[in-house]
Amino acid sequence: MPIYGFHCNACGKEFETLVRSFDTPECPSCASTDLTQQLARIASPGKGDDDFGSFSGGGGGGHTCGGGACGCG
Repeated sequence: MPIYGFHCNACGKEFETLVRSFDTPECPSCASTDLTQQLARIASPGKGDDDFGSFSGGGGGGHTCGGGACGCG
């Protein structure tokens, strides 16, 4: 089951969730299904990879939480 990032078009919340092929994801805040799927970054296969933090996608240098989607970037 892949993890996808979503933006809720109803309330504006951004979140990540596991999605099965037969599931329709819902916003955890307002239960809306009016969602926009966000671009996902694929993690490197090994830990300690020096290049992992080089694609920050909008977060601070070396920030690896997903481009600041958590609100800390």
